[in-house]
Amino acid sequence: MKHFYDVVVIGTGIAGLSAAIMLKEYGLNTVAITKEDAADKTATNYAQGGIIAWEKADSPELLEADILRAGCGYNNLEAVKLLARKGPELVFDFLINKIGIEFTRTLAGNLDYTEEAAHSRRRILHYSDHTGDTIQMALINYAKKINLPIFKGFTSIDLITNNHQSRDTQEMYQPCEVMGFYALNNEQKRVETFFAHRVILAAGGLGELYQHTTNPASATGDGMSMAYRAGAEIINAQFVQFHPTSLYHRDIKRFLISESLRGEGAKLFNHKGEHFMEKYSPLGDLAPRDVVARGIYEEMGRSGTEFMMLDIASNYKGERPISERFAKVYTTCLKGGIDITKEPIPVVPAAHYFCGGIKVDLFGQSTLPNLYAIGETSCTGLHGANRLASTSLLEGLMWAKQAADHIHSNFSEISKKRLDNIPDWESPDCYEEFDPLLFHQDWRLIKLTMWNYAGIVRNLKGLERAGADLNYHAHRIFQFYKAAKLNRQIIELRNGVVNASIIVNAAIRHKKSIGCHYIV
Repeated sequence: MKHFYDVVVIGTGIAGLSAAIMLKEYGLNTVAITKEDAADKTATNYAQGGIIAWEKADSPELLEADILRAGCGYNNLEAVKLLARKGPELVFDFLINKIGIEFTRTLAGNLDYTEEAAHSRRRILHYSDHTGDTIQMALINYAKKINLPIFKGFTSIDLITNNHQSRDTQEMYQPCEVMGFYALNNEQKRVETFFAHRVILAAGGLGELYQHTTNPASATGDGMSMAYRAGAEIINAQFVQFHPTSLYHRDIKRFLISESLRGEGAKLFNHKGEHFMEKYSPLGDLAPRDVVARGIYEEMGRSGTEFMMLDIASNYKGERPISERFAKVYTTCLKGGIDITKEPIPVVPAAHYFCGGIKVDLFGQSTLPNLYAIGETSCTGLHGANRLASTSLLEGLMWAKQAADHIHSNFSEISKKRLDNIPDWESPDCYEEFDPLLFHQDWRLIKLTMWNYAGIVRNLKGLERAGADLNYHAHRIFQFYKAAKLNRQIIELRNGVVNASIIVNAAIRHKKSIGCHYIV
């Protein structure tokens, strides 16, 4: 089955849906697709803390300085300037005034700006601690309002390029360009062809590669793996940010304890009852994420324990009750038998955000013509070596607009004759049976390898061991992939081992510690 669109957006988080909405309103034939069975199953939906927005006491220069400080000066200066100057106002122009999001207000009726680690100002808007899912549902509802098609249950497989797929041999001698992609219809178990004059990858991050993560299980880095195999440039892959505080609980997994708790006074302490972050940074509990994550990791190592404690009850600075201000954290922890208004929260660092990705310019253009990447799957260089809190939602929104505006202003079509030379997906004549036990075992090996050797603290010997192990796993996985009947799990597994190898190889090449890449 073939589909023809002006633009296809892969991903339905804040970056993907915002871009698709803008392109649809520009009059372009646009569709958004997701491999999930619902459009709200995204990393955006998991976000708690908030989004940086315009505030009269703030300035672009102050925001720039904070982003650069957190990113260790490794940032793309032009990307930082763009976001600092245009991003905060876009929250009002698009999310508040157009999409209609009502962020939390103070008792006096003013917008409630909160603070997070490494920020010099209270500049972050939130909706209690439900910021992400509030934005997510508002975007979905607006997409329905303007009749933007969202295809659910389509797992992207490979990008279509003229050099690799065309039956016209002359295309091999032309510059490589993207013409669409193949995707598996999960329900009908068939591969369909999506032709598009422009493709936007907004497929999210890759936290699922690690044993502990705050990401949804779908975060297997599909966008980066597809782009890499097609020949797009990948940068900064050594920078995987670990959130310092995910909930440590036997039954509750992947739950983030928002950094805004520390912004509102929460303190970390060890099992002796000692506040320890002052030993690792003069900023204490409000140090950048990489510093706090390593501080917790170090304390865990010293004490031989599997978690540290976070106390919000003793030093809370907020105006509203803890159970209201942090409603999501409060109710989730209460389900696990922890009352955060009376007792500390057990926390452990977890893979949270990928600061590297598909190299793009200020308009979201990758190094392959017709291919754009936005959100966590891209690398604009904004974050440098370590992301400043609450920049991710804003970056997704900012580059959604940049990409949509650029596509609209520079739109051109790929000739139908060239598209007609692209064949349908070819499947093997006979299929190898899928063994779920081997699938889970391969994923477990990838996760443990990445956690042990390419995690919070790394060393060259461990990284080289990881590279060797991953090469062995990859060979087996690729051989099986070629012979197996495709399903979502096999596609994600291939993407996972490709991305793990990209991260490890980048970490081996980067000999010095900086930001998220800490090597001893």
